Parts: sequence; C-alpha cells; structure tokens
Amino acid sequence: MTALRQAWAALPARLKILEPVQLSSDQWSVMERLHANFNDREAHTRLPLPIARFREAATNEIHEHAKHFDDVKTVYVNDSWLLETFANGTPDTMANYVRLYNDDVDEMMSVLVPSARYRKGHCAYGKFTVPQPHGLHTDHSAEDPDSEGEPICIARIETLGTHYVAGDYKAYGPETQSMFKALRYWIAVPEGEPEDILDELLKRETLMTIPVNRVMLMVAGNSSRNSQVTQHIAARPPQGGLHSAFFQRQYKLS
Repeated sequence: MTALRQAWAALPARLKILEPVQLSSDQWSVMERLHANFNDREAHTRLPLPIARFREAATNEIHEHAKHFDDVKTVYVNDSWLLETFANGTPDTMANYVRLYNDDVDEMMSVLVPSARYRKGHCAYGKFTVPQPHGLHTDHSAEDPDSEGEPICIARIETLGTHYVAGDYKAYGPETQSMFKALRYWIAVPEGEPEDILDELLKRETLMTIPVNRVMLMVAGNSSRNSQVTQHIAARPPQGGLHSAFFQRQYKLS
C-alpha cells in the first residue's frame, strides 16, 4: 500500500461529519497523479471524483434545517463571518455544519493535495426555486488571473443539483460545442433551444450528474491551457422548488 493510500485509510478517525469513499483502482490512479501534480490535465479529464460522503445524521440535520427557509440564504466563508458567527454571535445549525464541512475537507485535502491552501468558500441553503439553471460555467480564481487549475470541493445535500461535462470538453465536435454554447449563455443555437439541449446532453451522458450527499473533487481556475477546469451547470428545481443545501470550498496551490 502506498503512503497516500495509508494516509487515506487513517482519515476516518479525524473526520467529524464526512466519511472517505472507497476508491477503485482506476480512481486511485487518478488521485495519485493529482497528488504528484495537481495540474495533470489528463487526470483532470477524469474529474469530478467523489472523495467522501456525509454521515447520515449530518445529512438529515442539514436537510431539516434547510427546510426552515422559503428562500435561499448564502453565506460567504471569510474571516469576518467566522468572527461575527463564532466569536461575537451564536452559531445556528447550518453555521456549525459549514465549519465542520470546512474542517473535514481541509483534512482530506491535506492528504490528497498537500500544497492546497484555502482560498474561498460559501454555503447556500433553503428553497431553490429558480427555473432557469445557472449557465454552463466554471469556478474562477479572479484573485489570481494567472492561476492554473486549483482544487475545489462541492457537495449537494439531498438534491441532484449539479450536472457536469464528462471527459475532455475540448475534444467534443463542433455540433456539441455549439450545444455547450447554448447552455453557457442560455440561448438558442442551430441545434435547438437550451432547455431541449440540456435534456438531450443528459440523455447522451455528455452531461453527467453529481450524486447527492457526496463531496466531489473538481477543478477551478482561469484560462490556462495546462488545465481542464470543470464545466458544470446547476440543475432545474421541480415546479414549486426544492429544499437543499450546497457547500463549496476552493483552494489555491502553494
């Protein structure tokens, strides 16, 4: 067993609300390449990758708390939020889970990508009702325009809330690239309307869906040719909306 796998096997005792997932031999191959060089573009084409699941008790409590809100509350995790919430305030259920999620993901990243350092994060929770999805996009690092790929971990609680482009998005042909354009800008293209294109790409499995209650390792960053930043799109909630929680934590490389 490699040193990386040994360190991964020792993680459960250190985590509070997450459990590392069992990785297949193919997934370990990807992880070991990222561990050696996070900007291995070939490895990027095999992301997102599930690295952990929420424990059942945490899943249930987070989801129940989200049901108390009929709109979407967004929390940006920064020093002022930590001070206001934990030093000068009384943290609620979601604030406590945001901090536990951040602590656990930091522990996992210290094993998987030791050079990763916290850049930014947020949590959104409540009733998601917007019928039009956030267009096909990537998570950027505006603080560092020259950055290459950077690790980002996202999770959805009790909602299939994010679709992503499978494989190397630059390798798709002109027709599919045009369909991506429809989703990126939410406009009609010769291939059809964006609503129909979203359904068609899901049917073809060009777009795959992130499983619920899993922490997914993806790639954020800017327009570097040396990395493949994960292309993803928010799913449309059903009529009447859906209660959920979303966690995101992004890193820079030291």
